[in-house]
Amino acid sequence: MPFQEADLVGRLPEKFTCPFDRQPHAVAKMAAVQLQIHLQEQRVWEHNFGLRNGQEGPVIGKMFGVLVVQAEQGELGFLAAFSGKLAGSNHHAYFVPPVFDSLTEGSFLNLGMAALTQLNNQIKALSTETPTVGNQVLQAELMAQRKLHSLALQEQLFEEYHFLNQGGEVKTLRQLFKKESGKNPPAGAGECAGPKLLQYAFQHKLQPLAMAEFWWGQSPKSVHWQHGHFYPACQEKCAPILAHMLQGLID
Repeated sequence: MPFQEADLVGRLPEKFTCPFDRQPHAVAKMAAVQLQIHLQEQRVWEHNFGLRNGQEGPVIGKMFGVLVVQAEQGELGFLAAFSGKLAGSNHHAYFVPPVFDSLTEGSFLNLGMAALTQLNNQIKALSTETPTVGNQVLQAELMAQRKLHSLALQEQLFEEYHFLNQGGEVKTLRQLFKKESGKNPPAGAGECAGPKLLQYAFQHKLQPLAMAEFWWGQSPKSVHWQHGHFYPACQEKCAPILAHMLQGLID
């Protein structure tokens, strides 16, 4: 997206600003303000952030992010992204796409989730029948099958997320978390705004200059994020990913 304010001479950072800083660079805040205006004015999609009375659906606040970039020809602009899904979709005009689209029709994930649903229904049906030795054995077998299927699906999902850095090096979600902590990635890793923004920038030969993330919507019960406030990139889901993606930018 182009900046509405054209004169940015002398206002750009000398080097990429760390996304783990608590206060983003001023130019990133400028981009964030433009995105916030877009969120208030757009009428293409409907999402209940808990900011207006009378909206349908559950209240779900979102972390949004902006990345100020410079093209090879010198043009300045910014990219925008949201964490997870927005209005039930991974794709919306104005925003970069996900690193991996898990909602693609006919994808291994959708097919795998359908198989899990079928197993759950079979297990539930058996639990409502009169207990017999045969039923209990079959139920135990189905539960073991469900566990294996779920683990295999999760393993495959970890391998579908491929993250670039400025040098063109690619690593999977599994590789990054195994290297950092020796553990599997937490749920939702790779779906935050920061990795989406950097991935798109590297894919399109855009030079990242500054990033900012802010919470939009009602505060969730589990954390103290407040509407319109800026926050650093999260440690649990993003630190291992960004350590790879930011090589050469903040080293």
